[in-house]
Amino acid sequence: MSFKDDSSSEVGLSGESKLESFLFSCELSPKVPFYTFQGDEEEDLEHFLELRTVCLGEGAKEETNVVEVTSMNHQGKTISVPIANLHLSCLPMVSLGEFELKAPVTIRLKAGTGPVTVSGLHLIASQVEDSDLSDDESEDEDDEEEISPMKPAKKKQKQ
Repeated sequence: MSFKDDSSSEVGLSGESKLESFLFSCELSPKVPFYTFQGDEEEDLEHFLELRTVCLGEGAKEETNVVEVTSMNHQGKTISVPIANLHLSCLPMVSLGEFELKAPVTIRLKAGTGPVTVSGLHLIASQVEDSDLSDDESEDEDDEEEISPMKPAKKKQKQ
């Protein structure tokens, strides 16, 4: 699934940004207690992780499972924040809405043995070049040419 994001505030005056989204999921357990999400090293792409749900997996025990994320704040400093405190009998799943973080992001099982599944979207933002925009505009113009204008209905004359 992909779409264009025309409302991005980080777009330059000459272009738009294109935002593509891909399904993301990781499972945390004692064998894999953390997962680090990193984007590609390409300069013109920005990678974001939009977390949606955190839920206990099959075989979870009656214990508290705490999941935390580590990322950078607005000052560029690393900060860790708990995002879910799950328990099988009272809160086996939490919905985070659209909790968006810029890569790199580390998701850690801080307490408990899980398994805990974290899911969401991997978002990739890129600049659309002017040549790409002109191609899109010409396609729109072609579509408009195919549609013939509506003509008014002719009235029958009375005899």
